[in-house]
Amino acid sequence: MVIETEGVRERIGGRRDAGIAPFARTPVLAIAGAMGAVLAATAGRYGYFGDELYFLAAGRHLDWGYADQPPLLPLLARLMDAFGADSPFVLRIPAMLATVAGVVLTALIARELGGGRRAQVIAAGTFAVSIQMLGGGHYLATSTLDPFLWTLVLWLLVRWTRTRADGLLLWSGVATGFALNTKFLIGAFWVVALAAAVAVGPRDLVRRPALWIGALIAAAMIAPTLVWQAANGWPQLTMGAAISQEVSEGWGGRVTFVPTLVVTAGVPVGMVLLCYGLWRLLRSERLRPYRFLGWTALGVLAVFLLANGRYYYAAGMFAPLFAAAAVEIEAGQASKYWRWIATWPVYVVAAAIAIPQTLPILPQSTLTSTPDWARPLFADEEVGWREITESVAQAYRAVPDPAGTGIVTAKYWQAGAIDHYGPELGLPSPSSPNRGYVTLPRPPESARDILFVGNDPSVLVPYFTRVREVGALDNRAGIPNVSQGMKIWLATGRTGSWDTVWPKLTDWGF
Repeated sequence: MVIETEGVRERIGGRRDAGIAPFARTPVLAIAGAMGAVLAATAGRYGYFGDELYFLAAGRHLDWGYADQPPLLPLLARLMDAFGADSPFVLRIPAMLATVAGVVLTALIARELGGGRRAQVIAAGTFAVSIQMLGGGHYLATSTLDPFLWTLVLWLLVRWTRTRADGLLLWSGVATGFALNTKFLIGAFWVVALAAAVAVGPRDLVRRPALWIGALIAAAMIAPTLVWQAANGWPQLTMGAAISQEVSEGWGGRVTFVPTLVVTAGVPVGMVLLCYGLWRLLRSERLRPYRFLGWTALGVLAVFLLANGRYYYAAGMFAPLFAAAAVEIEAGQASKYWRWIATWPVYVVAAAIAIPQTLPILPQSTLTSTPDWARPLFADEEVGWREITESVAQAYRAVPDPAGTGIVTAKYWQAGAIDHYGPELGLPSPSSPNRGYVTLPRPPESARDILFVGNDPSVLVPYFTRVREVGALDNRAGIPNVSQGMKIWLATGRTGSWDTVWPKLTDWGF
């Protein structure tokens, strides 16, 4: 009889999962399924979110890049729109699938860290009741797909740390390529993670040829977008600077970054396990091989904090921190005074807090009578898009020269709505100098006049002989969202070419 150690079996190509707990398939999939069911039940209750209308518009003008993002999300929006005409539910299927997959990947990370059945269930449950993740699953947005792709990359990296199977590094390059085509943020993760690996180990990570081959794969996948950015003057850099300023002025800036990030991890479970998982990654001997991930979490936080980014840019690090906390709780390392945080009644409470905050469970008709604190986040901005487009159509039908009149909106949300609902109402394709819409088609030179949707027409005054108010948007639901009551203006007698006028109207803010 020949007896082999686990290490020998690995060297001769045996099972790499020997010695770790089996995957807790039934409870983890039950948690993922429950989260998916909640997301599916609420996905079509209201309408599109403003950003989703922009992604649909960008998808109708497919390109290798956009002023505010790479091309993956507009491409997904285009594909989903082709499957289901005017269906928020269908559009959100990729977001729901990504969020549900995130639950499973978080459990798998806990397994790779040495966690058994209980640790995997705790990690999966914490991800499922996270305010950020649950809310993100309701929208097709970069803030949904990007954390999922980070979680996928982190699972591959954690698994490589345990098994040293270099094929995982190749797949991490592929996953990174998709992440880069969603948002450029994962580049910061890799810079920090590799620096942390050099500092505290595993140092052989940076010596693996597979890592750099994976990097070449990711570079090849993002190359078309970089070429587009270079050809268009790197608008993403301008967009980044505008977001930084916007965060400083309207989002509380660096003061609220960390508290908001922690709270959106989930109340009370996620916020406790996020902090505890970070502490244990940095301190636990059991988790020493993965200590570089704790430093990576801190480094990523510092990068986005210093860059004045939005708090959810760092949400991609939630999964390994949840998983590390779950493993340590299962191992009995957590203090007896707060082990209650990982009991099922607390998760029920966390879900009861997260679901009403993030998902449209209330009837739409009750929104106007519901206090602001009791409404789902952003629910007001899912209502009335077709109705406000009808307001624009009414004003358009009254203009003296419809054939020579274009439509311009001050903000990109309203342009997205008009692009989506306007064709059946006889409206021309809209333009907007705002945010990513600035590189979508601008008004044709034949448009001597424009119907302008926005509260402040002063930017038009130097370039038109007359600007007068001709209407206002009405969502017909009485909901005071950003579109309700927005003014409609008719600007006539353009005094310069659009080549001259359009760059002067560009506005990166929102």
